[in-house]
Amino acid sequence: MAATATLARLRLAAPTSLSLSHAQCSRFAARRTAAVASQQVRFYAKAAKKSKDKDKGKEDKGKEVPAAAKGSKGVSTDSLIPASQRIVSSEEYKKTEGKMQTVLEWFRKEVAGLETRATGRVTPALLSPVRVKVPGASDSRGVRLEEVATVGVKEGTTLIVTVFEEHTLKSVEQAIYEAKIPGATPQRLDNRTIKVPIPKPTVETRNALYTNATRLAEDARVQMRKHHQALLKKEDITKRSPEFATYQGLLDKLLADLDKILAHLKKTTG
Repeated sequence: MAATATLARLRLAAPTSLSLSHAQCSRFAARRTAAVASQQVRFYAKAAKKSKDKDKGKEDKGKEVPAAAKGSKGVSTDSLIPASQRIVSSEEYKKTEGKMQTVLEWFRKEVAGLETRATGRVTPALLSPVRVKVPGASDSRGVRLEEVATVGVKEGTTLIVTVFEEHTLKSVEQAIYEAKIPGATPQRLDNRTIKVPIPKPTVETRNALYTNATRLAEDARVQMRKHHQALLKKEDITKRSPEFATYQGLLDKLLADLDKILAHLKKTTG
């Protein structure tokens, strides 16, 4: 009886154990399915994030395209050039500088003739200030002496002027007088020749030459300032303009060169 009862209990307990095993399996399978599902969700979430980043990168690249559009001129390099260099390379600045340089060279040439006379050397350049008024001349001041005559030196103390045409002799003689060259007095030799004795320069003569040079220097300064003022007016530059110093520097430089030429003559004339 006891053995029968024990066997019956075992039979009743066996399905329960089996049923517990099935329950455990179901729970394990559910957990695995949930784990797999969780992994799949995370996988797809990452893929979606990458796709979004790629789309964002494409949008950023698309925004950069208009900035580098075809035909764009880009950034101007004018702002990289110093203002002073832009000014001195402008057409109006160069044109005005050329005019002022012409005035300076004219003064330099006139002073060279005065210096020659101050040192006592007799050369044809002594008569360079002479302007001869002849009928039909385009310049109201007259033509240069070398256009109507030749000038030579005799014995190192006398200038010999020979006119090309006899009817111009009187005009040439009058022009030499009007030039007011210190100590130069024209004398007729014949119908085509004039001699001009050049005495050695005295202290008074050298002082007179320097006085004449200072007058020419002032005329040159006036002409330079006129050209400079015209430039400022065209470029609409005032003393308060930032560029004024560059324009003023041009005038100051040329006036300084003029003063050096005059100072050298003063040293020569004693």
